[in-house]
Amino acid sequence: MRTDEFDFTLPECLIAQHPPEVRGASRLLCVRDGILEDADFSDLLQKLVPADVLVLNDTRVIRARLFGIKRSGGKIEVLVERVLNDTEVLAQVRASKSPVSGSYLFLAGELNVEVLGREGEFYHLRFICDAPVLDVLERLGRLPLPPYITHAAEDEDEERYQTVFARASGAVAAPTAGLHFDDRMLQALRDKGVKIAYVTLHVGAGTFQPVRAEFVTEHRMHSERYEIPQATVDLIDAARVAGGRVIAVGTTSLRALESAAVDGGLKSGTGETRIFITPGYRFRVVDVLLTNFHLPRSTLLMLVSAFGGMDEIREAYRHAVEQQYRFFSYGDAMLIERKNS
Repeated sequence: MRTDEFDFTLPECLIAQHPPEVRGASRLLCVRDGILEDADFSDLLQKLVPADVLVLNDTRVIRARLFGIKRSGGKIEVLVERVLNDTEVLAQVRASKSPVSGSYLFLAGELNVEVLGREGEFYHLRFICDAPVLDVLERLGRLPLPPYITHAAEDEDEERYQTVFARASGAVAAPTAGLHFDDRMLQALRDKGVKIAYVTLHVGAGTFQPVRAEFVTEHRMHSERYEIPQATVDLIDAARVAGGRVIAVGTTSLRALESAAVDGGLKSGTGETRIFITPGYRFRVVDVLLTNFHLPRSTLLMLVSAFGGMDEIREAYRHAVEQQYRFFSYGDAMLIERKNS
């Protein structure tokens, strides 16, 4: 399968640069058996039934971007990819000349950081500080907006590029399908009888990287940490018994659930996943996917194509462009029912 089969032309004006004025005031494109329905996000309440379970990713975006200088005086930008412990991280480092092991960086005007080495595309860094890394980032770091958002993070982004249910700090990108939900919608779903469950998958910056290989099978997937609570497994098992469906909010929730079910039934626990879902994948857990629109040639577009059908998703994206839906993190949403092969 060629990567260019997942390409499409997107007018730049359709890339949402800011969230809608009110959280949840988005459009919703419903895809079911090749039939497209234009709706509003608020219509999701009518699309779900009491036996269903809605699975949300409760990861919290950290203030992962830092600016500073090397000892030589050269400017540098650091984007933390993963916090390893209270003093060490893996990070992307942008500089005119790559820093070497044993060198030091001076960030945010007060923070000394030692370069311990390289791990693949990332640098292994040690923060020389008295407080835990997460606390330091919260105080000195900046919110890491996606590369297709052209403005620096503003006060609006501090609130709106975070879900209302964010809990576990560790992501460098938001689980953007969850951004549509406000407390009122979540309570309305609960009042209807829909069960709300949570997983945690700390989204990495690799989520924005296009697949550059000519063939899909040549792409190496980035690794992300996830956790599935036993309470979530129990809710999903109960939904199955009651004839309900599992609705994953976002590709991150789906990836966590499918990663935890590779050996049979869904299991609770923590793990690392490099799961790369492409057309032909047999889904084990998720019945319906709520997701935003994704980048051309991306692993996430491949995932939704596997879930909803390549022809069906290609037509849905053509329709979305024609109808001027808003794309990517701050954009509109899709509700996709799994295509049964």
